[in-house]
Amino acid sequence: MSHTDAAIVGTGPNGLAAAATLARAGLRVELYEAAEDIGGGLRSKPLFDSDVTHDICAAVHPMAAASKFFREFDLAARGVELLHPEISYAHPLDGTRAGLAYRDLEATCEHLGPDGARWRALMEPLLRHSTGVVDFFLSGQRAIPRDLLAPFVLVPGILAHGSPLAAAAFRTEQARSLLTGVAAHAVGRLPSLAAGAVALLLGHLAHSSGWPIPQGGSARIAQAMADDITAHGGKIHTGHRITDLGELGHAETVLLDTSPKGLIQIAGARLPVRYTRRLARFRYGPAAAKVDFLVSEPIPWADREVGKAGTVHIGGTQREMFRQESLTAKGVATAEPFVLVVDPMTADPTRGLPGKRPVWAYAHVPNGDPRDPVEIVRTRIERHAPGFTDTILAQRGMSATAYEAYNPNYVGGDIGSGAMTIAQSILRPVPQIDPYRTPLPDVYLCSASTPPGPSVHGMCGHLAALSVLRRKYGIRTAPSLAPRN
Repeated sequence: MSHTDAAIVGTGPNGLAAAATLARAGLRVELYEAAEDIGGGLRSKPLFDSDVTHDICAAVHPMAAASKFFREFDLAARGVELLHPEISYAHPLDGTRAGLAYRDLEATCEHLGPDGARWRALMEPLLRHSTGVVDFFLSGQRAIPRDLLAPFVLVPGILAHGSPLAAAAFRTEQARSLLTGVAAHAVGRLPSLAAGAVALLLGHLAHSSGWPIPQGGSARIAQAMADDITAHGGKIHTGHRITDLGELGHAETVLLDTSPKGLIQIAGARLPVRYTRRLARFRYGPAAAKVDFLVSEPIPWADREVGKAGTVHIGGTQREMFRQESLTAKGVATAEPFVLVVDPMTADPTRGLPGKRPVWAYAHVPNGDPRDPVEIVRTRIERHAPGFTDTILAQRGMSATAYEAYNPNYVGGDIGSGAMTIAQSILRPVPQIDPYRTPLPDVYLCSASTPPGPSVHGMCGHLAALSVLRRKYGIRTAPSLAPRN
């Protein structure tokens, strides 16, 4: 093999972000992907009909619209259009109006009636400091934030909505459940401080840069990143599984877009025993069990306004979600898990055909849950959309265990690559000053198992690449990521 400055294992959003950053700095970069196509969590393909595109993992991308990496990378200038539904997310309830988070804050406050003023009081300070809030969350949490007010804006809300105090934060069930459904994106015990932080981050973005759906599917984001890498001399090898670091001896530096479990498997006995033991103590969180449907018409939600939402949370009342998510975190399987549903054609009509539409859904289940989720998810949707079952033309389920087989980074089906607790969010994968370095010379971890953690934001890979540039090459100024004519 020819000499390479940096070899990157895995082409998920963080592996691609690391490669793009290093290639822009002038390094010779090669990526290795075990699957036949790139993308990791950014894969899209037809499942039941050649003209209907389904997202296999991530479908909605608030972080791709907001993160520092993607702000500089500029997806729009590269032909990737992020499309916005009128309602960012919705939360249907039994026997009453659904909670609705419109892109427009005022419309949301008006819909929430007696809780409108409280919702505005929560969201407006976050919106005023949105860039600072996002950059604070999506950092390595080891430097003074540029917006010094951002942490102070966040702390009161995290305490109020990430603790038992959340039950008294709003008067109506619409508002309580609406925000709690966002907190459930932390995929863990509720309430918790980590979930409260997630609720504030994602909740306020619904009213600013939004919860967009990429036109044509999530794979368009991965392809734009790959195109930039190859344009700057990078090489991508698909269908090439790396099982041992010895296979990358031609590279000066290695970055692994893998879980800690994957790092142990690839590095093996090269790792110090003490470090291996610390990695082995890394906690993985509850899992996702995925269902894809092909349907004949839009989902017939009982509350028709829900049909305008790109993302729908099905979890019942706040109290029910607290109980359900906490049981799931304890490993207790139930018949009524929290479910997320995405109808991509609310924003992107090109994703299907007349009479053929994709529906994306997943349920939160215990780590390693082997159950086929199709009936569980179908029943949960049917409860709030009577007649949904009659619209189903085809369906496919992927259990938590199957999800790990599909993508080994999802250990036990954990799509977050590690439990989202306050401590582990900051100290993942092990407590150290530079969380991307390993004890092995010039071997780095750049996956979502490092700060700032999960979601399609690219910052884990970008920050790991900046660490490489700083430590190995003395480069302290980040390279430009902007498109070049």
